[in-house]
Amino acid sequence: MFPIRDHNPSGRTPYVTYALMAVNIVVFVLYWPLFDDPRALNEFFYEWAMVPVLVTQEGTYQTVMTSMFMHGGFMHLAGNMLFLWIFGDNLEDEMGHVVYLLFYLASGIGAALAHVFAAPYSPVPTVGASGAIAGVMGGYLLLFPKARVDILIILFFFIRIVTIPAWIMLALWFAFQIFGGAGADAMQGGVAYWAHAGGFVIGAILTVPVFLRRGGPRFWQSHEGHPPHPDAEYSLSRTRVPKVRKRR
Repeated sequence: MFPIRDHNPSGRTPYVTYALMAVNIVVFVLYWPLFDDPRALNEFFYEWAMVPVLVTQEGTYQTVMTSMFMHGGFMHLAGNMLFLWIFGDNLEDEMGHVVYLLFYLASGIGAALAHVFAAPYSPVPTVGASGAIAGVMGGYLLLFPKARVDILIILFFFIRIVTIPAWIMLALWFAFQIFGGAGADAMQGGVAYWAHAGGFVIGAILTVPVFLRRGGPRFWQSHEGHPPHPDAEYSLSRTRVPKVRKRR
């Protein structure tokens, strides 16, 4: 189940969201050659990625920030950038550029610390923007619970795009993180479920002042949980390529 877009257009250009995407992509491209040398890659990750045991034992707190702009592979990067592109612009629209940037960084730091708390002695390097992006998703859920989101569902040979309210998609995603974290050993690496869950909760909490400035529950009631502007509409258009029929 993959979100591919929302029907919630932003009112201004999301410069910070675009800049964050650009920084993540450029950083990944810069160390991409290291993937051909596992030893060099591991040394690079131990220097710049967040290793919980080094944070707790040696105080490598700077990696809480640097790890936020690193990824473990192309698909890891692509998935995170897709989520940031879908949900980030609307929060930047509501918060403003500077506040949104501070919000993003605070969510990422909080998510990283949640992972350290869950696995304080893990020697496994942790990388990725997903904790910060989880914060964006938590804030989006608070402000736009009924915004429409297009979901690509792939189940064996069943492939379909369906449109659902944002709260369903985001609540399911959050539930997966909780169940995943409860069933996984955070010390052994893999998906940093508690970083995701922690970032999501922190993002929702940090968005509360914006929500209250917009009128709190009245913000929902005035628009019934939908965005405070017309939804974007998407439709498939017919191709202009002429059909060529086979001669008999």
